[in-house]
Formats: sequence, C-alpha cells, structure tokens
Amino acid sequence: DFIIMDKNEILARAKAYINDEQDETFKKQVEELISKEDYTELEDRFFQDLEFGTAGLRGIIGGGTNRMNPLVINKATQGLANYFIKTFPEKAKAGTLSAVIAYDSRNYSDVFAESTALIFAANGFKTYLFSALRPTPELSYAIRRLGCDTGVVVTASHNPPQYNGYKAYWNDGAQVIEPHDVGIIKEVNAVKIENVKTISRLEAISSGKLVIIDKEIDQPYWEYCKNQLFRPELMKEKANEAKIVYTPLHGTGAMHVEKVLSGLGLTVITVPEQREGDGNFPTVEKPNPEEKPAMKMAVELGEKEKADVVMATDPDADRFGIAVPDNNGKYVLVTGNQMGALFVDYIIKTRKELGKMPKNPAIVRSIVTSPFSDRICAKNGVELVECLTGFKWIANCMNEFDKTGKNYIFGFEESYGYNVGKDVHDKDGVSASAMCAEMTLYWRTQGKSLLQRIEELYTEYGYFQDGAISLNFPGVTGGAKMKAIMEKLRTEGVKEFGGKKVVKIRDIGQSVEFSPNSPTNKTALAFPKSNVIQFFLEGGSVVSARPSGTEPKIKFYINICIDDEKDLKKAGEKADKLIAEIDKELKAFVD
Repeated sequence: DFIIMDKNEILARAKAYINDEQDETFKKQVEELISKEDYTELEDRFFQDLEFGTAGLRGIIGGGTNRMNPLVINKATQGLANYFIKTFPEKAKAGTLSAVIAYDSRNYSDVFAESTALIFAANGFKTYLFSALRPTPELSYAIRRLGCDTGVVVTASHNPPQYNGYKAYWNDGAQVIEPHDVGIIKEVNAVKIENVKTISRLEAISSGKLVIIDKEIDQPYWEYCKNQLFRPELMKEKANEAKIVYTPLHGTGAMHVEKVLSGLGLTVITVPEQREGDGNFPTVEKPNPEEKPAMKMAVELGEKEKADVVMATDPDADRFGIAVPDNNGKYVLVTGNQMGALFVDYIIKTRKELGKMPKNPAIVRSIVTSPFSDRICAKNGVELVECLTGFKWIANCMNEFDKTGKNYIFGFEESYGYNVGKDVHDKDGVSASAMCAEMTLYWRTQGKSLLQRIEELYTEYGYFQDGAISLNFPGVTGGAKMKAIMEKLRTEGVKEFGGKKVVKIRDIGQSVEFSPNSPTNKTALAFPKSNVIQFFLEGGSVVSARPSGTEPKIKFYINICIDDEKDLKKAGEKADKLIAEIDKELKAFVD
C-alpha cells in the first residue's frame, strides 16, 4: 500500500539521502533496499522526515529520512546551533556560547554525540563532551554547573534496542519548552545539508573548542545526590544493616548509583549480567523498570540475597523503579504513583519533623499522575501544583516558583520520574535511589516496610490504584488514526466510565474545563495547550487520553480512587473490576 508516495518519489528521496549521507553503514542499508526493490521498507524510511518535536528526536536507528542516523542528527544540531546564535547574538559575536553533550549506552550513541559536539564546535561554541556514557540527570547538572547555554543527551530512554534519540536542553538544565521549542523546530526544518558546519575532532580539541569532561562533573554530582538526604546520622548508624540489589538494565546508572549508595555505607549488589552498558539490551525485551519482565533478573537476585529493596534505573538513569519484599518474602513491584506518594509522604513528614519545611512549600506532579498525593499535601498544608506531562514542565514550575515565592520541595510523574533537588532540572534516578535508601531505613527503624507504609497511607487517605492502556498506531496511517480518535473523544465525549458518571471534562488541547451537564459553561485553563483530554469521575477517579510525543501511540491513564471501602483487599478487588470495565469501554470506543 503506497498511500503517500509512488515508487519514483520513494526512489528520488532515497537517492537524495544516499547522496547526502556521509556514513557508509547507513548509506549501504538504503542502497541494498533499492537493489532488492523493497518498496514497503523504503516507504517507511522515506514517507516523512523524522520530526524534530518538542522533546527533540526519537526514532528507529537506520538509513532514511524517517530514521535516526548521522545525517538527521547533523541537520538537527545545525538548526539548534543556529537558534542559539540568533537568540544570543552578543554571545555569538563574542564567541562565548557553550554546549555540553552526553550520551547513553545505545547503539551509535557515541557516534551521534561526537558528531553533535563537532558541529557545535564548528559553529563557535565552547563544547564539552563526556568521555564515556553518562546519565541524563548528570547532563542537566552539567549544564547548570558549567553555565552552558544548551546541552544535548543522545538517548532513547526506555525504548526497545532498535531506537535512539536526541534531547535538547535550555540553559536552566531543562528540556526546551515554548516558545523556544517551536523556534528550534523552525530552524531545524530550514537546514540544508550543505550548510551544516563541522570540523575534525583533532582540530576541535587543539583549538580549545572541544573539551572532554568526566570526573570534574562526576564528583560534584555524586556529592549533590548525597546532599539531598535528610538523615545522614541514620545512614551512618544503620546503612550497614541494609542490603540493596540494583540493576542499571545495561545502561548508564551503575557507576553513579554504586558510587553514591556505597559512599553512604550501603551494601549494593549489582546484577552482574546487566551491569555493563550494552545497546542491544540482551537480557530484556525493553529496558524499562516500569515493566515486570525487565525487573525479573534483579528480583531473582533480590530473593536469593534477601535484599531489603531491589532498585532499577532505565538506560539513561532518569527513571527509577523498585521492588520490595512482602511479609512472605515475595517481591512486589511498587508503581510510579505509589513511589511518588511514598516520597511525598516521607519528604513532608521529615521536613516537618526536622524543622526544614520552608515557607510556601510546593510539590509538583504531572496531570496524568494519580491524585493520591494531592490528599497527602492538602492534609499537611503543602501546595500541590499540576503541570503538563514531561519533566521540562516540572522544571518550568521550579523556575516560576523562584519568581512567586513558592518553595519547590519535590516533583514527580507516574512514569517513574522523581526529582528531589533543584540543581538537576530533570528526573533523576540516581538521587532518587539515595532518597529511597534513606526512606527504607527510616521506616525500618519504625518497624515498617515500604509496603506497610503504603497500606497505612491508603487507610488514611483512600485506596488508589492505576491502570494504563497503550494503543499503537504505526506506519503511514497511524497519525491520522490517532487524530481521529482524539477528535471523536472531543466531539462525542463520554458520559460515564465503569458506571461512574463523568462530573468534569478537562480538554487541555482547547484550554478549557466544563461539566458535561453544562458544556457551554467553560472555564479557561492556565496550562499551555497540549493534546490531552481528561474525564473526572464521581468518587475521585480520573481517566486521561494522551497521544505520545515520541511514539505512534495513544496512552490512556486510569487513576482509580475507592473511598467507600476500608478493607484494603476488597478495595483492591473493586478497583480491579473498575479498571477492567473502563479498559473494555475504551477499547470499544477506539474500535
């Protein structure tokens, strides 16, 4: 099915790519497809240009305009450099613009990172490049510490091994947001390959435009992670009593998590088969700590070692997940929403206890994160601020708080992203691992496990449970299908889910919220526009629909609240039933 292009158009685009691509590996892939006359694969690689979106680039590695390869990276970097040169003309003129580049363990990450660094250097930026793979949170930290104007990390986060990506950062250490994201996209789209500047590595280093970095950022970053903790004396006294099993899932986390936790006196046993960086992720299908299969080896080692907690970070170590033993020694995975609530509870309780609660404290969560933590904040006099999905919006709230007198004390989102300090403007799995270790030890001194603390929170604030459905729409027609589903949700709406009435609809794409009973009486929203629709149900549950910004899929988030059942086992059964009903209704709606 050639929906968009005929064979001649595909061939013309493929030959143009071969002509422009300097890398022989990627060039050869396309030449072989042409000789095999594999037009289905060629169309998928050339029906569009891989879009430089608000989160940068993410795509399958390979030759083609709709793939991750040196040609696509080079054009993106030149566009990014052009935007900063135009935005800061005085700095550009004085030759004082600067950038820092990091990369993870994925295939070609090192190649793409060096290519990026050399283009920045050729454009007059003083460019810092990490000597080897490093986590995303350290890149954010480095931008702030080095006072850089921009930064790039080459990573596809938790995606399967065939993917890679490219995230662009602003001078505050956060990924770019409006209006800069739109400005950068325009510049990237305008780049002609003949206008991409580059120089050799040797020339870049000898001219001082390229500086290789490692320990001068590593050591202060490790100290920063340790300095977020509240109870150093507890760590000194009790650390040797706790045993942690950890997996970096073949990514960047081992060096940092091991260094920080062992520096606190904790015993860390890293899963040996998953310790080294490997872009093929040979022991997992997806290197994502949100998914049970990815945690399998770590949990098995945890059971063998009788670990107090099993920890995992994704390949770029910005996401953090755990499993903890129940009363029978069986390890239970803690969800992102549960972990967020545990952190919120612990940080508020500890700050109050130690007299470290600032004036006007605020915690930030994304809109698709469970409202569980809202109740903990409300009871404790801490403001809960919602923001759009993506940690750059949490970082944006941090920046806004500095102007309005609010004091940021924690930010998180359900997709295993947590931030416990202000010198990193992104989610940080390394500092989260240290905070989790302290929290585990603290509750242990109170005779409780993390699971028991979650149950106490449920008893106090209501039972919360979450479900999610991801529906994929790949290929040429995928985008149109996703658009049609979101349009159908907007125009037809939904009156109830699982027998629970919809009491409020929040349409962030239209910047309004309203009651289904009076749809013309709309209230304006303060959020920037984003293609998300949320249905708030009677009893406190929420159903949200959000197309992914980086993959061809729509994600439905189901946040269930059961307030009318004190028996937690029965509340869990009620929640399971409700999630199953909503799941069924959503799939029927999409069909």
